[in-house]
Amino acid sequence: MRILSIDYGLKRTGIAVTDEMQLIASGLTTVDSATAIDFLRNYFAKEKVERVLIGEPKQMNGQPSQSAPIIGAFIVKFKEQFPDMPLEQVDERFTSKMAFQTMIDSGLKKKQRQDKGLIDEISATILLQDYLSRKNFR
Repeated sequence: MRILSIDYGLKRTGIAVTDEMQLIASGLTTVDSATAIDFLRNYFAKEKVERVLIGEPKQMNGQPSQSAPIIGAFIVKFKEQFPDMPLEQVDERFTSKMAFQTMIDSGLKKKQRQDKGLIDEISATILLQDYLSRKNFR
């Protein structure tokens, strides 16, 4: 079964998923946030997903960030739609900066690095890969 991660934002939502053995995280897509629940419903109908991770926005001091209420509202909708799907919040600090640096390190041109959807998808992938790394070292 797969693990899926979500980098939810006001406009766009980045989504990443593991392989069935839960070894590798890969970017899946970026969707308009208004359609995220529908996308997940369709995805869950096709693929076996064990759990979902969602980024927990925090400030450097550990306090919730300004986007926390937006993500909280999405979590409520998610739990209403998928009551049996385990959902776990994970710290997402630095994922966007790491995603941008990954794009630079990968040699993407400036115009490609301005693709905010790609940044969201890479952020979800980093979130998931970090989770897998911590899970495998426990």
